[in-house]
Amino acid sequence: MTAAALPATDSESGHRLDFLLVADMVEPGSRVLDIGCGDGSLLALLRDRKGVDGRGIEISREGVNACLTKGLAVIQGDADTDLADYPDDAFDYVILSQTIQATRQPRVVLEHLLRIGRRAIVSFPNFGHWRVRFDLGIRGRMPVTENMPYSWYDTPNIHFCTIRDFVELCREVGAQMEKAVALNAAGQPMRMTLPWWAWNLLGDQGVFLLKRR
Repeated sequence: MTAAALPATDSESGHRLDFLLVADMVEPGSRVLDIGCGDGSLLALLRDRKGVDGRGIEISREGVNACLTKGLAVIQGDADTDLADYPDDAFDYVILSQTIQATRQPRVVLEHLLRIGRRAIVSFPNFGHWRVRFDLGIRGRMPVTENMPYSWYDTPNIHFCTIRDFVELCREVGAQMEKAVALNAAGQPMRMTLPWWAWNLLGDQGVFLLKRR
């Protein structure tokens, strides 16, 4: 496996830039479910900065243990099988950060997010980025980038989507995009006035705030 690069972080706070962007989308004191919450860094940020009532689901036992040491309410679970057990409108926000591409049924998962939460926040690596296209088109190799640091044989990513693909999926499931941001390779938001094709070519990842129509 290629060693994972460190995500882009804020030099002052040390928090990941994409996590800070997600946190800006969440209202203080909200009920939040973070699906695929990893070691709980985003949940801890939301708790400390926004005072949220946070819960988490994480598939790995190591991740759950790391969350528990931070004092977070996290259970072991699988986004592909366990979301059906949650009632409608159980949370103000449901977050799926850098995880949808690793699920077996992304559309079903997204529909559950929109059902469980009044709003959903989804972030994902953009497989339409120019570096990905270069590796495939010129080098003839599956890409390994800072945001996708795995070799083809051990990557957890099983559904490769672009920003334009995700926008189309949102239309198909009837999700309203309240906010959409593309981040460049440095983790900085790209200009909102750029057209979708530019986001799709230059954006390293996408972050979307969604709600049901």
